[in-house]
Amino acid sequence: MGAARRGREPGQVWRGGRYLLTGLPTAMATMVALPLLAVGVLSTAVGGLGLVAFPRMMLGLRWWAEWHRGRAAALLGVQVSARRAGLPKGVRAQWRQAVRDPASRQDLRWALRQVATGIPAGLIALAGFGAAVGTVIVAPLWWLFTEGEPLQLLGAVPVTGWGSALGLGAVQAAAAGAVTWWVAPRLARGHARGCLAALEPSAEVQLAERVGELTESRAGVMDAHGAELRRIERDLHDGAQARLVAIAMRLGVARETLPDDAGALAKLLQEAHEGAEEAMTELRDVIRTMYPPILTDRGLEGAVTAVAAGAGLPAEVELGELGRLPAAVEAAAYFIVAESLTNAAKHSGAARVRVRLTRHDGRLLIEITDDGTGGADESRGTGIIGIRRRAAALDGTVRVSSPAGGPTAVTVELPCAS
Repeated sequence: MGAARRGREPGQVWRGGRYLLTGLPTAMATMVALPLLAVGVLSTAVGGLGLVAFPRMMLGLRWWAEWHRGRAAALLGVQVSARRAGLPKGVRAQWRQAVRDPASRQDLRWALRQVATGIPAGLIALAGFGAAVGTVIVAPLWWLFTEGEPLQLLGAVPVTGWGSALGLGAVQAAAAGAVTWWVAPRLARGHARGCLAALEPSAEVQLAERVGELTESRAGVMDAHGAELRRIERDLHDGAQARLVAIAMRLGVARETLPDDAGALAKLLQEAHEGAEEAMTELRDVIRTMYPPILTDRGLEGAVTAVAAGAGLPAEVELGELGRLPAAVEAAAYFIVAESLTNAAKHSGAARVRVRLTRHDGRLLIEITDDGTGGADESRGTGIIGIRRRAAALDGTVRVSSPAGGPTAVTVELPCAS
């Protein structure tokens, strides 16, 4: 084990020295970058230039910090997951991220630390390697110095001949090399550990990233679930339902061709025919509750318009620019509108109802308002509990306002960012 360690030492010294010597100019560059960031903030007063420039400067600082983080991890032989680096859409969102994101403040603290520690550490490494290598180069050239100002080694010992040049040069080079051999790897590892610690995501950031990952994961699952429901609905509609229709038709034809005195056979055919028709009705109901076929045929806008037209009371529909929505969100929105319209028709005593769907900042807003008597009570099975469950399955929110005397307003927000 000792032999193996001795075999690794030269490599460790070289890697540590390279890490420190590379960190010296990058720390100087970071020192220059800090005033530029301040200029970026101040430039907001110049036609709002900083609103665009500063977020991108902070993004550049994030990439710069991540590059240093990767170097530190490689030196220590550890694995680190890359932090997110990107800008959201919109100038306001970009500025808000640059100013309020905890990771941005972390990058700024790292930059100050990099300047404060990277430059001294790099200078120490430069001095150590420079003393060792420079002595080897300069000692044989002692004769180029004048007698009044001879070459001095070991701090203040003049070189007067080849003997003192080689002897003192060997001692100084060995001393500088020994110090560098011992200091460089340890100093580099200490700096690298400090870099990783400074850029380690906080518990708050890790939790936020985990929530984001889970949100994306669940959105993918919901999309896959919606696609699977559409496939099952299509298979049932085109397969099982079509076969039931064909069987019912054949049974009907068979009943018509039987003589009047068929007796028990006619009764059996009648029961089989009626059973097939009842099975078709139940299958249609199942298909509609799984994924309404009208969503596939007309989309959410057409489906909401159609369900409002058959609501049993005058319904006004207002649709904003909805764009492409995940299948699960479309299905939930359709059922929420349908249930709300049913509630209004059965319980509210309303003369009119208004349905409004809009999309803003990655959320679908559904508003159903009627002019009825109000006083909606969820405990009496008015369907609001079902609406809440559908919204909760997608991390949505439901607000119900139904004072006595009316009106009743149901507002649902569903996340729909894809």
